[in-house]
Amino acid sequence: MSFNFKSIFPFLNLSFAILIGTEALAQPKENQVQISNSVIQRNINFSAEKSICTSSLKLLASEHEFTNATSDEFYFTVNEVPVSGKNGWELKDVTDVEIDLGSGKIITLQGAEDLNKTIQLKITYLLYPDLPIIRKRLEIINLSKTEINIENVAIERLALNYGTTHSWIYKNYARQKHLGPYTGDWDDPLVVVHDIETSVGLALGNESPGVLKRTDVFTSGNQFDIGLSHDDDDYPFRKWIKPGESWTSPFTFVGVYENANDPTAFLNQELNEFVRKHIDSRISKINHIPAFVYNTWRPFQNNINDSIVYSTATKAAQCGYEEFVIDAGWYTTYGISDEHTSWADRCGDWIIDSTKFEYGLKPVFDSISSLGMKPGLWISLTSAHPNSLIFRQHPEYFVKDKNGDYTNLHSPGHAISTACFGTGWYDYIKGVISGYVKDYDLKYVKLDLSIVTSAYIDDPTHSGCYAEDHPHHKDWQESFWVLYERCFKLFDELHAIEPDIFIDCTFETAGKLQLIDYALIQRAEGDWLSNIEHPEPLGSFRARNLAWWKSAVIPASSLAIGNLSLNDSLYELSIKSMAGSLPLLLGNPIDFEDGKVDRIHQWATWLKDMQSTYDFLSYRQDLPGFGEPTEGQWDGFVRINTDTKSGGIIGVFKQESHEDKRVVKVNDLEKDKQYEILKAPMGELIGTMSGEDLSQEGFEVEIKKSSDGELFELRLID
Repeated sequence: MSFNFKSIFPFLNLSFAILIGTEALAQPKENQVQISNSVIQRNINFSAEKSICTSSLKLLASEHEFTNATSDEFYFTVNEVPVSGKNGWELKDVTDVEIDLGSGKIITLQGAEDLNKTIQLKITYLLYPDLPIIRKRLEIINLSKTEINIENVAIERLALNYGTTHSWIYKNYARQKHLGPYTGDWDDPLVVVHDIETSVGLALGNESPGVLKRTDVFTSGNQFDIGLSHDDDDYPFRKWIKPGESWTSPFTFVGVYENANDPTAFLNQELNEFVRKHIDSRISKINHIPAFVYNTWRPFQNNINDSIVYSTATKAAQCGYEEFVIDAGWYTTYGISDEHTSWADRCGDWIIDSTKFEYGLKPVFDSISSLGMKPGLWISLTSAHPNSLIFRQHPEYFVKDKNGDYTNLHSPGHAISTACFGTGWYDYIKGVISGYVKDYDLKYVKLDLSIVTSAYIDDPTHSGCYAEDHPHHKDWQESFWVLYERCFKLFDELHAIEPDIFIDCTFETAGKLQLIDYALIQRAEGDWLSNIEHPEPLGSFRARNLAWWKSAVIPASSLAIGNLSLNDSLYELSIKSMAGSLPLLLGNPIDFEDGKVDRIHQWATWLKDMQSTYDFLSYRQDLPGFGEPTEGQWDGFVRINTDTKSGGIIGVFKQESHEDKRVVKVNDLEKDKQYEILKAPMGELIGTMSGEDLSQEGFEVEIKKSSDGELFELRLID
């Protein structure tokens, strides 16, 4: 990384650069901070009027400018008063910073006008080796003697050098094209703005949590904003800051590319590498990503007991499963006497149901572990029945609605109330979950149901917490941030207890249908994205479509897609399809015949071998020439280790297509090295080709059935 401090005055030379942190050079009429690595450069100017803005953003190998000096740089309101980079700011300091593998600068500013003089602002800019991506966040410090509120935050606000007419905006995980001004929401952890006239583009990354994300493109002239929801949005962001305290925003990032007719190459290469190595995802930190996971939900749902689990676990182990997760139904709560009470309404006290597990869960989990599988357990994060002991003893822990009543944020079909993470509930549920993790050596926890807003209720006023006496949020608007923040803090503390635990935080907890984003994957390894229970081939088709939709911007192995079943007659298609995300397969294996068990075991062994050899679960790329899984077409994926280029796996699928043959080409290999192509799971040699030939000529795949798929290993020959 490089950094230069310049003044436009000719008598200043480089010897003055070492004084950047001093008071003497904190207030020149005009100066500049330049941040760069080997591929990208950003110039941040301080004008004579004491404003701050990015004057240049470019690739070092090009003269093309992506932005200009008319931008605000950032924006937020303080007690409803607008504050941006165009207000007066004193430059107080510029310091080096290193966070993980990122390095850059922290620019410290002091407000110089009446409206911002009680604000100190620290702006962090981070760059990463050889990547055209710059990350940014704000820290706002309250120097006044009174509490202030922060709203309408644009962490990044830049002016583009082109407008809407020739711009394609790729929204919704960068998979859907939009024309004209656009305001992004919870489904937009990444938005791409591609200019078709100049063949350049910007990727706008937003690491804000859940329904608090907002990214605006061309809604105000040629500028874009990346930040948090506004005060007039359905789920508004607000943060109260006490005197002498500070608030740090989530990160955003901007990536740039050129000489491309669309963003495909950038998404598959630079963005893919950035997310895998630098977004700080939990899936990249865990020592072992499970290659074959079982969950009891389908077909048993809550009708489970020790006998069923023992029998199911025995067969699951024979099938080759690595992890065995007991889903909802293992517990009960005080105050519930009706045996027909639903699984959701039994939440709260988290007592092991002795009518189902007479000797508790310990012998059950001991059995699962003895069979060579890692145990897992389902728990709801904030649900409790009003008759539960915890509710009766601590009603002050629970969410209040707009009328001041206790409420269920999840769905109207259950009697539960939702607890608020901004209360003592946090310590209570932390004790419950961590207790089970430690007592049973759990390696997987599925944490579920709504904590902020519902995936099933469309009324935005039925969300958050309206209580005015909860200790960690002052009002409804602030509750959204607090509920997400403390949920993620809980995940961090669970990881401190068991670093290798796989936290599966469901889309229902995230707050919207099939929602997953950067904020979630930075704190949880996975996200249970859906409950697909269609028979094959429709079930696999839907699962592949969902994986394709999210995996352009989200690590594929964080996509826990339920509930494909091995009881389906086309179960092998299910296994092949799930190899494109987290290999999660459900079903009742108790009555599987030996031949079927052996076949599933072959697939499980192959997946585990591929993971051991290539770490394929850490990678996924689009298969060139194969697009979105679509009826009447072919689709596919590549999971090549692009760091070692030693190989990986390829998935090729046919969905009710009239074509029986397609040519498959693979990029990102060593062009002059030889690779073997082997058909899964038995390793049948299909051919040997160079990396160059695999990219240019490819190999032919034939699928005669109307809907089916094949998996292949690609192996570098030493």
